[in-house]
Amino acid sequence: MNLNQKQEEMCSSSKWDFSNLNALFISTTLNKSPLKSHTEGLWQISKTILEKNKVQVEEVRLVDHDIAFGVWGDMTEHGWDKDDWPKIYEKVKAADILIIGTSIWLGEKTSVCTMLIERLYANSHILNEAGQYADYGKVGGCLVTGNEDGAKHCSMNILYSLQHLGYVIPPQADAAWLGEAGPGPSYLDEGSGGPENDFTNRNTTFMTWNLMHLARMLKENGGIPAHGNQRSKWDAGCRFDSMNPAYR
Repeated sequence: MNLNQKQEEMCSSSKWDFSNLNALFISTTLNKSPLKSHTEGLWQISKTILEKNKVQVEEVRLVDHDIAFGVWGDMTEHGWDKDDWPKIYEKVKAADILIIGTSIWLGEKTSVCTMLIERLYANSHILNEAGQYADYGKVGGCLVTGNEDGAKHCSMNILYSLQHLGYVIPPQADAAWLGEAGPGPSYLDEGSGGPENDFTNRNTTFMTWNLMHLARMLKENGGIPAHGNQRSKWDAGCRFDSMNPAYR
């Protein structure tokens, strides 16, 4: 992916070290490989910026894997013959930055994206070494494409879900491209104007830098301070600064 002049200048003039960060893009397109994904086309901007700043990047297209429906960490323990989610979740755990990509159908994120959120939620009980929920200290964002309304609606749903799981959401944590309403060219189609759209390029660039900055700040400072948010201590009876007399 070729960045525009301004994006290249931002990368070349950066004074921060992001080389200890890992980013994971998860595509929730309905198209199996090698079919084209327009949302993955958009995220090439973000991926290129990350890689130019020495962030380790990995990409996963969820429909290329056997992912079971459900809200348990491993659905083979709940009646399914196969479930690739546990190995995908290992990539999620290793990532400081998670970016979810989806297209829009009937004004909503894809069914695959809903499945992804459900499977992320299935692991929400896991704790980190500090006794916090495991996704504390990570940052999240999303990218959306389509030729119908719904980009902000999809982003609100995805970003709410991520913060509920423990992710920190920076400013301008989403970006989108929408073509003309109704049948017409999608982002990567010839003549769509998508890759040249300044508004989309700006928001995708800002999202990427904000994700990098916040992920770096969190990692360098040991994540979210572990006071008042440790599930392990709460379960043990500690109520931190609470004055509930039952726990004095």
